[in-house]
Amino acid sequence: SKAFSILFLLFVQTLFAQVDLSGVVTDADGRPIQGIEVYLRQTGGLEATAADGSFVFNALKPGVYTVVAFGYEYEIWEQEVTLEANATISIQLQPLGESLTEVLITKRKEEAFALRSLKKVEGTAIFAGKKTEVVSLDVVSANLAANVSRQIYGQVAGLNIYENGDAGLQLNIGGRGLDPNRSANFNIRQNQYDISADVLGYPESYYTPPAEALQEIQVIRGAASLQYGTQFGGLINFKFREPNPNKPFELISRQTVGSYGLFTSFNSLSGTKDGFSYYTYFNYKEGDGWRPNSQFNSRNFHVHLGYEISDRTRVSGELTLFNYLAKQAGGLTDAQFLEDPEFSNRARNWFDVDWLVYSLRLEHDFSARTSASLQFFGLDATRSAVGFRTNRVSQPDDPEEPRELLVDDFGNWGLEGRALHRYDLFEEESALLLGFKYYKSDNQQQQGPGSTSDDPDFSFATAEFPFYERQSEFEFPNENVAIFGENIFQLTDRFSVTPGFRYEYIKTESMGAYKNIVLDLAGNVILDETITDNRSFERDFVLLGLGMAYDLADRLELYGNFSQNYRSVTFNDIRVVNPSFVVDEDISDEEGFTVDVGLRGNPFKDLRIDLSLFGVRYDQRLGEVLFVDDDNSVKRLRGNIGDAFIFGGELYADWNTARTIGLNTNIFRWSTFLNLALIHSEYLESERVGVEGNEVEFIPDVNLKAGFRLGWKDLGLGIQYSYIGEQFTDATNAPQDPTDNQRGIEGSIPAYGVLDVSASYTWRNWRLEAGVNNLLDESYFTRRATGYPGPGI
Repeated sequence: SKAFSILFLLFVQTLFAQVDLSGVVTDADGRPIQGIEVYLRQTGGLEATAADGSFVFNALKPGVYTVVAFGYEYEIWEQEVTLEANATISIQLQPLGESLTEVLITKRKEEAFALRSLKKVEGTAIFAGKKTEVVSLDVVSANLAANVSRQIYGQVAGLNIYENGDAGLQLNIGGRGLDPNRSANFNIRQNQYDISADVLGYPESYYTPPAEALQEIQVIRGAASLQYGTQFGGLINFKFREPNPNKPFELISRQTVGSYGLFTSFNSLSGTKDGFSYYTYFNYKEGDGWRPNSQFNSRNFHVHLGYEISDRTRVSGELTLFNYLAKQAGGLTDAQFLEDPEFSNRARNWFDVDWLVYSLRLEHDFSARTSASLQFFGLDATRSAVGFRTNRVSQPDDPEEPRELLVDDFGNWGLEGRALHRYDLFEEESALLLGFKYYKSDNQQQQGPGSTSDDPDFSFATAEFPFYERQSEFEFPNENVAIFGENIFQLTDRFSVTPGFRYEYIKTESMGAYKNIVLDLAGNVILDETITDNRSFERDFVLLGLGMAYDLADRLELYGNFSQNYRSVTFNDIRVVNPSFVVDEDISDEEGFTVDVGLRGNPFKDLRIDLSLFGVRYDQRLGEVLFVDDDNSVKRLRGNIGDAFIFGGELYADWNTARTIGLNTNIFRWSTFLNLALIHSEYLESERVGVEGNEVEFIPDVNLKAGFRLGWKDLGLGIQYSYIGEQFTDATNAPQDPTDNQRGIEGSIPAYGVLDVSASYTWRNWRLEAGVNNLLDESYFTRRATGYPGPGI
């Protein structure tokens, strides 16, 4: 018994043996430096030095660690440290040589820290075993001023992108069979809080932060459903640049001009003083668009204020204002597109967005191993669309006819709390995350006749046109309560298992009425009735998931994940009266799961890869099929199409070519990248005619982006080629019809390829950037719209 007790005590002592690593960072003259990033390569831990140059890593397991210290004005410091007990180290940084410019400094930081995917634990979030990608805006070769999505997301595998040509005012991305329209199948956040119109009722993003203001974009695939919401796509989080920690005042100004009247102006201020920090910017954009009737202008203001109450408690608040007005050229038929892609027969279509987003965040560290965050956020927004919209796309606009007007008012607020605790199990550090979210929204939508003018008039003309056929007015209150949790069980120093759950309570309501007006051929009113349509849909359910990760080496990880997904029917699915399609009265929510298995990291010193296989199951997938209506017109029916399965492989590889062939990387930069997704899909079951066995829409079988990033001293050059294979736009797999000169709504999207080139030159505090999008002048299209901004191509 005594021997057993001694062995037990020895086991407990070993189990809880933890050490701390602290230190101070100074310059060559011995003065402490604030804001230096200190990184532990083995754990992924990252700390920034305080005003006195100090930092600390708590509760580490005894062993050997590689410590890296980085500051923009200093040489990178790297050293191995053996920890057997609490230790304190001194780091003295040397000033940076004149030969290294900001471009090279940023590249060296990226290589030293290996910030390629999200760490297993960051703040109060768990990412272990998940398919994650991080787009670092400091190193990406892209047209940031125009927010060119195919360039910015060039390293994220398998994304399908709608392109608008409006300087990136709206982000339209999907993937793995998801409709890219306004990224509605992703949970879209900025600085960890929601920014879409209504996360459940209308999850469309009319506002996209400017790339010039972003530090990075975090992408988590379908496994994000447990922590961030039920969407099949996962999470996209825009992380803004942080206040400069070393200066009380910093100004960055970027002015851009381009073809088709493009002008953008981005101006930001930031700084830190006595625990108070701020970051603010104003962004203005205008342009004519490359088609007639495509003018746009926008204004975007953002302010972040933060205060460090103590070394354990931080509070911050943010406010974002966004407005843009755009003229919409309308859609084209296939025949019109093939004859002249720049043609437009719509001169009265306009689109307007006013967005207000706000948040307040409190973060507190109860100890070195327990932290919590509480975030309050809200949105007050409006979007309005007016124009001549008919499913006969080739029909010229009649200036005597009233335009159709849609006005939506969005209001929502939410509260999300998270707590994360690190603890020891089997001589390894594990982590438990628990959280909750309460979300409430109240949206209004009105549809009816607009004026006959050609200006952006968003007032209803109901008195002038009382018998306009498409009239409705609805309210859409929604309420959502979610409780979620995940736990990393670090079973060995290399293998971890992360189970998780999410409980959801959702109540969606629809209250309002629409007009049923029937006219004879002479325009006389045969029937004029108001139909009340009130609905309430209440449900609750639990989603489960499991992730696993195994470290094959210090920089190579094998990971896998299974997560259930769920998408509720939105009020846009149910209610908007559209001449191009009809909504099935029995439309219902869709559900399914996502599976990922992958290998990521550095198998060789100069090569970084993320290779994954995935599968997505959709049950009762929402989609559209063609049918002949009672009036013998061909329309689209929107409803639950059937059960589908999608599977494929995704590869991203980045090869530091310059270092491999022995070039001096302090002078030369040359990296080669490949981003490839090969995807197959099939409808397994369907009650709709002509659907079972078909391919799933919005899925090109080949999705390729490849190119080079080159540099010599202060000069940088980026070359990217994008190829997207053919994709269908409806579940019946209707092929493209080049002779179609009526609608342009049905048919496939042909394969296309685009070549982009960008360049930059940096001199002291100045940078000159230039680029050519679509260098080979390819004529292509990415979307067939059933409503605005079409209908048509």
